[in-house]
Amino acid sequence: MQKKRLLYHGHRFPGVVISQAVRWYFRFQLSLRDIEELLFERGVVVSYETIRRWCDKFGARFAHDAKGARRKLGSTWHLDEMFVTLRGETYLLWRAVDQHGAELDVLVQRRRDKVAAKRFFKRVLAALPQAPRKIVTDRLRSYPAAKAEIPELANVRHVFVKACARVNNRAENSHQPTRERERRMRGFRWPERTQTFLSSFGPIRQHFALKRHLLRASIYRKQLAARFESWRLFTGNAQDPFAVF
Repeated sequence: MQKKRLLYHGHRFPGVVISQAVRWYFRFQLSLRDIEELLFERGVVVSYETIRRWCDKFGARFAHDAKGARRKLGSTWHLDEMFVTLRGETYLLWRAVDQHGAELDVLVQRRRDKVAAKRFFKRVLAALPQAPRKIVTDRLRSYPAAKAEIPELANVRHVFVKACARVNNRAENSHQPTRERERRMRGFRWPERTQTFLSSFGPIRQHFALKRHLLRASIYRKQLAARFESWRLFTGNAQDPFAVF
């Protein structure tokens, strides 16, 4: 716990306030100014620019720990790419999820060719302990061309689906929170900042976004309480944030 507390060394505000602001930003459809107002309501006077710096500094660390706290990942990868416009230029956001919908990784790239697909495959492999049993993609020819050149994936079963049929629902549905956040932020701006934000946004949001419609209320509350407890553990804050506000 002492090492976790050192995360906030030199900051004027306690770690429980910082971690709460970071959680709000990545979990909910809130702007930095919205969070500034929520904190002010609780007696914490801080500017939205300070909150931005908190999210930049701690977001990736908390997202990494959130990934470590989730259940064992599935053995099937669903890959898909979506178009995003950054300052008038078109980019591709590549995303991989498992069969349970857990996000494996995202990558913003300019192209949609074999080199881009190969770079994404290698990135996902580097983040996971083992190769998948099956890969599901649309009929983009870049996927099989890149997969054939990666030894770890060469013999992995590859299933193709028609993009127009919307049958690769795991990957396509995983884009919806990003689209919603993109509209709330009035579009993304820079490739580097978009990559940084989305790399933290997915794991932190999913850490708390349980499938409530599939759970009884009592089970949902129990699992959500466990998620909050693990969040407090890896952010180094055993204290209830409302005890500070």
